[in-house]
Amino acid sequence: MLGAAAAVLSLSSSRILSSCILYKPSYSFILSRTLAPCAPRFSIRSMADSAFRKVQIQRDDTAFDAYVVGKEDAPGIVVLQEWWGVDFEIKNHAVKISQLGSGFKALIPDLYRGKVGLDVAEAQHLMDGLDWQGAVKDIRASVNWLKANGSKKAGVTGFCMGGALSIASSVLVPEVDAVVAFYGVPSSELADPAQAKAPVQAHFGELDNFVGFADVTAAKALEEKLKASGTPYEVHIYPGNAHAFMNRSPDGIKRRKDMGMADEDEAAVQLAWSRFESWMARFLSS
Repeated sequence: MLGAAAAVLSLSSSRILSSCILYKPSYSFILSRTLAPCAPRFSIRSMADSAFRKVQIQRDDTAFDAYVVGKEDAPGIVVLQEWWGVDFEIKNHAVKISQLGSGFKALIPDLYRGKVGLDVAEAQHLMDGLDWQGAVKDIRASVNWLKANGSKKAGVTGFCMGGALSIASSVLVPEVDAVVAFYGVPSSELADPAQAKAPVQAHFGELDNFVGFADVTAAKALEEKLKASGTPYEVHIYPGNAHAFMNRSPDGIKRRKDMGMADEDEAAVQLAWSRFESWMARFLSS
């Protein structure tokens, strides 16, 4: 992995009673349960399943599944999963994206090859095993698939783990036309945002406790890096919001509450989507 050192996150005293979450530069979030599990297992379901078309994308000597929704000739957006995998929440985000403005064509590449984490321990295990360089290759293949199948331009967005990979794609995937990242910054070993080539918009919660990955300090450090890149950028911080504040499905809200992230700020979510739509429309319009 990318490193061995771990740093304890800053948690409120009430949350410390139930869990201790650690962050490593490898993006491993380790949950040590003391009194009770922080997150129960969830049945994986999505209101949006029937809206998707499943395709297979080839890259190098391997292939992976991806899920597409939206108008065939619309600008394309690769939508990258959280550490859970391709579950109900990322599918809901993709459907939302496909319906914004005049419409986008959203594509979710399955970075975990069919595996989904149903609780924190499983999600951690899956992310620990991710080949991050391989994931970047999946993203590049996904962008190129969109451009070969009706989209003149293509962007990348992602959430948490996917947010970090989105920013990495702005550095490592020359075909990307625009990026919007939600609460995630890549390690310096993977990609240096100061070398970003595609325009980047990034969103963070003020109360995010994932130190060095998605907290305010990480967001401000990212902003300085993007300033040095010379590419267009925006970094937005949402007061009173914690990690994963964009997740608004009933199961997603329950999962966040069980992990100690109980804030619900619909106004912030709508503002973030509005900024997302404006950014992608600006840079993906023909």
